[in-house]
Amino acid sequence: MTPAFEKLQQALKRLPGVGYRSAERIALHLLVEKPARLPELVAALEEAAGAVRRCTRCGNLAEEALCAICADARRDQTVVCVVEHTPDLVAMERAGAFRGVYHVLHGRLSPINGVGPDDLHWEALRARIAAGEVRELILALGNDVEGEATCHFITQQVAGGAAEAGPGGAVKVSRIGFGLPSGGGVLYADAVTLRSALEGRRDYS
Repeated sequence: MTPAFEKLQQALKRLPGVGYRSAERIALHLLVEKPARLPELVAALEEAAGAVRRCTRCGNLAEEALCAICADARRDQTVVCVVEHTPDLVAMERAGAFRGVYHVLHGRLSPINGVGPDDLHWEALRARIAAGEVRELILALGNDVEGEATCHFITQQVAGGAAEAGPGGAVKVSRIGFGLPSGGGVLYADAVTLRSALEGRRDYS
C-alpha cells in the first residue's frame, strides 16, 4: 500500500471502535470502491467541525448557544439527568422515557488516570444548581468503581454546600441503577432497561 493510504488507515484506526481491519476496509471503500463519496464526506466533516460546538448550558452537541433539548420549553428544565458522555445522552433520548434536560460531564473521576473534578464539566453543573435551576439530579453514570466515585463526589458536593441550591431550595439527588448490570453503563443498555432504570431510580442523597 502507498504511504498516503497507510496514513489514512492509521487515522481511521484511531477512531473509537475501529480496528486495523475495519480501518483498512473503510479506506479501500472510500479510495477504491466508492471514491465519489470522498468529497462529500470531507465536506461534511469540515462543515461539522465549523458548526458543531458544546451547548453552553449542558455540554451536549449544539449549533447555537443552547442545544435543542435545553432550548425546548416542553422539557422539564428543573430535572437534570447527569451523564458521562454525549453518546449516553443519545441512548437516554432513544429510550424515550425522560422529559427533563441533561448535563454532560465529558468523563468521570479517575484519580489513577489523573482525572479530577477540574477535568470534568462540573463547575457548570454547580452553577446551575446555585442559580436555582435544578430540583432533582438524576445520576445516570456507569455502575462501576469510577462511576460510583463520581456519583459520591457530586452527592457530597451538593450535601456539603459546595453546590448549594439556589432560591428553589434543596436539590434531590437520585441514581438510576435498576436493570443495569454491575460494571455496565448507559450507552450499551437497551431502551426497556433504561426506562426501567429511570422509573426505578433510588434516592442517593
